[in-house]
Amino acid sequence: MNLDKTVALVPMRHASVRVPGKNYRPIAGKPLYHHILETLLACPEISQVVVDTDSPVILEGLARDFPTVTALLRPEHLRADTIPTNEILMHDTAQAPADLYLQTHSTNPLLRAQTVSAAIRALQEVYPAYDSLFGVTRLQTRLWDELGRAINHNPAVLLRTQDLPPVYEENSCIYLFTRETLAQRRNRLGERPLMFEIPAEEAWDIDEEIDFTVADVLLRARKEAK
Repeated sequence: MNLDKTVALVPMRHASVRVPGKNYRPIAGKPLYHHILETLLACPEISQVVVDTDSPVILEGLARDFPTVTALLRPEHLRADTIPTNEILMHDTAQAPADLYLQTHSTNPLLRAQTVSAAIRALQEVYPAYDSLFGVTRLQTRLWDELGRAINHNPAVLLRTQDLPPVYEENSCIYLFTRETLAQRRNRLGERPLMFEIPAEEAWDIDEEIDFTVADVLLRARKEAK
């Protein structure tokens, strides 16, 4: 199976509890969702960008500002915040056929186009030995579990943090998968997922108000540096 046609999927809910209206809230001079769409549209490996949403604000903005992006109105039965993302993706992949799907979020505004392109090429080069891919962030810090047990270090040996064996956090920036994998496992991750490391400065995910503030500062600094 060739992975020639890649479709990017970006689910965006209208409501948000911890950061109200975050998907369309202005950040660094434009609505949040604009950043990820501009990134995806700059990737030559992506054939189509699809936004699944229940938001009239986002639907209106897509029609006005992103005419080449495909808008999917999320069905009523998939709008509850208890619905697993994988079920929404099953619906979306049925509407937009592709060899490979990339799923990301509007809450990853610092993700760069070249990083997305590199992830797609990385999986294409090793498929089907690896059947899916997910973005990770390297951590080299002393971690403990809830019982006070060391996870990734020996407390009796005080290594410098940069010398600790790395662990990796799933950062939700990039998932790559086929519809076959999604249908069989009801999961974006297949049996043999490839971890793809993303620089920490790109992997900031907006989940809390403080994340919004930090991402705004970083985006403005990036713009000024150009």
